[in-house]
Amino acid sequence: MRNKKKLSKKWKWFFISLSVIVGAALVFAIYWSIGVYNALDKFSDPKETNQPGEGVDATPVPIPEWEGKERVNILLLGGDARGVDEGEKPRSDSILVASFDPVTKKAHLFSVLRDTYVNIDGYGRGRINTAITLGDYPLAMKTVGDLLGLKIQYYVYTDFEGFKHLIDTIGGVYFDVEKDMKYTDNADGNRYDIDLKKGYQLLDGDKALQYVRFRHDALSDYTRTERQRNLLQAVAKELQSTWNIIKMKKILESVQPYVSMNISVTDMLKLGQLGVKSHVAGTSQIPPMELITEERVGGASVIGVSSESKLRSYVQETLEQDDTLPTPTDNANGEAAPSNNQK
Repeated sequence: MRNKKKLSKKWKWFFISLSVIVGAALVFAIYWSIGVYNALDKFSDPKETNQPGEGVDATPVPIPEWEGKERVNILLLGGDARGVDEGEKPRSDSILVASFDPVTKKAHLFSVLRDTYVNIDGYGRGRINTAITLGDYPLAMKTVGDLLGLKIQYYVYTDFEGFKHLIDTIGGVYFDVEKDMKYTDNADGNRYDIDLKKGYQLLDGDKALQYVRFRHDALSDYTRTERQRNLLQAVAKELQSTWNIIKMKKILESVQPYVSMNISVTDMLKLGQLGVKSHVAGTSQIPPMELITEERVGGASVIGVSSESKLRSYVQETLEQDDTLPTPTDNANGEAAPSNNQK
């Protein structure tokens, strides 16, 4: 009888302890959800079309809606605001497009060379990184979308400081720097000098910014955009970790002052779920090397595109690929094995 009472007492305390743990977990989950929701709400800008520039036959640019089931494309813009007057938009220093397929959960990352010479609706031809200064974010979205043949529903813009705060808040990112990188930048009192050593290391916000900005080698912007894609993949993996998901409220609050976007809270939550479930299936440079032509406009070098229709076909082909899958090997007859897309 006494043993039964002892046993009953043990189970009683077990269930009490379990209830406390579950209750604490629920309280934390509610607190986390409310905190993340409130943090996201501070980011959200109303979806609007841009106003046409003065003296130019431009019309407001509509922004495509995302229904949630079709492919979603997000324009990622990095700006260098040094020397820009308050209220003015700096040219895009970095231009990337993150493309997600909600069905296959494949994500692709495209980096667009900022000196690509394209048609800017209502303004004639110009460097693609000037679209934002002419017609704000919607015109930048349309210009990049027209080049890639994609509907771009969202944009996210940040400057140097926003990028640094993101990296620092997630605790830095381990990355293999492929070579020594050094450059003295007098544009802002040497605040953004570059001095990196070769090797695998933990990059804080300052070092990560140095890595993605470095372009003082033989291939200049071509290798810089590749570095940006590679580092962003490493950052994406860090953000998908359980610890950083728990810290998401803090992460969002740290970058909020430096970020502008047109994503509603509801869509942010949907995109967040999609991002956690997705994997990066491939990254590419736009335009690809085989479609680049060197041109000069007004005495300055720009990057031309030999065939925009071929470029758009290249983008669609890239979206069908998945670089994470094993490469098919030759069969016994010496013939290449069929790909996963062949039946």
